[in-house]
Amino acid sequence: MATGDTQDFIARLKSTTPRWFGADITPILNAVLEGLATAWAGLYSLYLYAAQQTRIRTATGGWLDLASADFFGTSLPRLANEQDAPFRVRILAALLQEKGTRLAIYNAIYQLTERTPLIFEPMRPADTGGYRLAVGYGAAGAYGSMSMPYQALVTAYRQASAGIPLVAGYGVSAGAYSTPSRSNYADIGSIQQVVSDASIYAAVDAAKPAGTQVWVQISN
Repeated sequence: MATGDTQDFIARLKSTTPRWFGADITPILNAVLEGLATAWAGLYSLYLYAAQQTRIRTATGGWLDLASADFFGTSLPRLANEQDAPFRVRILAALLQEKGTRLAIYNAIYQLTERTPLIFEPMRPADTGGYRLAVGYGAAGAYGSMSMPYQALVTAYRQASAGIPLVAGYGVSAGAYSTPSRSNYADIGSIQQVVSDASIYAAVDAAKPAGTQVWVQISN
């Protein structure tokens, strides 16, 4: 018996009835009380479910999608086959995400792809270097340009892998019956989500400073 289930409500109801019946068997009374208890147990379960949906950390299913839409509109949709747990992590990270800085762009891409992006600002000496410096003329690096103010060139890398990491498909040498391997019965929840290029572009657009241009190249 757990708090709020049918048996709990029956016990609560019986504790309030007059002591007319003693230890006698009361099938009719039990049936009446069980009918009431079943309805109230259902209502209590609905109450617990509704309470969970009021917080992002406990919301599930469509309510989590609704929370994302409330805060971010269409800029943070659920990915294809994405389960609640990783979607919740992305929502919570985006709520307090830094915006309007170089670091904000870096974090926005890294949170999606888990790969380090390259960011180059043509008017930033720390990126371009200069004569007789480690980065610049006569050394590996990139040329700066005074004709590209308030602009940045970003190379974002797609996820290193998708599907179910380290698990091969059925029938191949790395995963089959009677073959030592790292194989597994899997479900949708095991799949590593694929981040679309559109999601990367949207993340950069949301994080970049206003009035700037960020040129994004997406590579493998």
